[in-house]
Amino acid sequence: MNRTTLLLTAAGLLALVALALGLPKPPPTTDTTHTMAQPGEQEPTLTLPLVTSGDGALTLEGKLSGGYVQSGPSEAFAVLEVKAHAPKEQHRVPVNMALVIDRSGSMRGQKLDDAKRAAREFVQRLTEVDRLALVHYGTSVTSFPSTLVTQEARERMLAFVDAIEDDGSTNISGGLEAAVQELRPYVSQFRVSRAILMSDGQPTAGLVREEELTALARQLRAEGVAVSALGVGGDFNENLMQGIADQGGGFSGFLNSHQLAEVFSRELEQATSTVARAVELRLELPSQVVSAEVMGTQAIREGRTVRVPLYDMAGGQSARMVVKLMLDTPASEQPLELLSARLTYMDVEKDRPAEARVALSARSTGDALVVRNNLDKDVRVHAVRALGTQHLRAAAEEMKKGNKQSALGLLDNARTMFGSSASALSGELADVDQTRAAYERAQDEESQRNEARQLQKKAMKSFGYNNSY
Repeated sequence: MNRTTLLLTAAGLLALVALALGLPKPPPTTDTTHTMAQPGEQEPTLTLPLVTSGDGALTLEGKLSGGYVQSGPSEAFAVLEVKAHAPKEQHRVPVNMALVIDRSGSMRGQKLDDAKRAAREFVQRLTEVDRLALVHYGTSVTSFPSTLVTQEARERMLAFVDAIEDDGSTNISGGLEAAVQELRPYVSQFRVSRAILMSDGQPTAGLVREEELTALARQLRAEGVAVSALGVGGDFNENLMQGIADQGGGFSGFLNSHQLAEVFSRELEQATSTVARAVELRLELPSQVVSAEVMGTQAIREGRTVRVPLYDMAGGQSARMVVKLMLDTPASEQPLELLSARLTYMDVEKDRPAEARVALSARSTGDALVVRNNLDKDVRVHAVRALGTQHLRAAAEEMKKGNKQSALGLLDNARTMFGSSASALSGELADVDQTRAAYERAQDEESQRNEARQLQKKAMKSFGYNNSY
């Protein structure tokens, strides 16, 4: 079986998995992007110039997969990257925070013990310039009002945490709504406001559907409150917690007895070093673009606009997006605009809105060889990485369900994809081999779920998103 046949087989398998899981659509069975390597084909050597914009806290840069696209119905890729600059003056940003703790019956035992230890750790790390509210929820919700973290207040907060006992259903929405009530009066006084949810992510009261909870996180973000979501226990719902963090502009992670200090140290460091918040990328689709898929994330389509909410960023952080464009273009020697991207955010240091814009164009031709000869080598690698990572994420879902053979098959599909650019994606190939070996060694359900969780985290980073711990 040659490489092309393998790729088409892999795409067909992923289509079935994506249909079942509700994942983004997999690669089609015909390659009109000219991005996948053909047998015996040499790697591209062309590097197109980046289109760059932005003189504030963030820079937006991007380029298309090539200088030409195939005329008629075809596909192309765009890579966009948002980069955060370190502030001119290094200083700790005071923060307006709320810690939201799940105390439901499903948290009984080690999970609640870990959550309470994490809460104590967090309370100890804040200073007198920070505000903190504490919320714990089962069926009902109990709040410790937002207070400056003086030493006297700290002692009362620790006593509040110590008194938490497991009880009731899992009312995540009630906990988040109580948190934002405490945060809301101080949003205008603080440049960074954030709610940190700790839960096993198994809602049974209030809003229980994933789309409702992610919509709530999106609403809170629009009010100026970012939402991070930290999973507790080996059986927490990773997809829900990741979705809340993605739509809430925050971070996701996993808390266990060995990671409490590390995760909360990183969360607090990120919050107090934030240079840009309320970060969002808007993609405007010209008439030649039939549709667009932002790979690896839940983008929001509104007519000819695609909105991509991004996480708050500290200096040195970045987010890379690979966008698959479905096109229908006439042949043209004049450049055609295929994507217009507008980045908006609040510049924390300047305390004002800011934006950056780039427009990406290419010529259109009926000659497939011209398209291939004008491919950008870097975008090709990013596109292949994203296509392979779709298989990795699908494999993680199959691992969670205990479907071992399906998971192993999807890992093999990812390896095939990465192998088409083996010299550039050697690290990804090694990761797949390591994951496959570890998963085959995993004997019990907990070990298999842990491998699935690690693979999901690797997949997010491979897509280009850096909002998971």
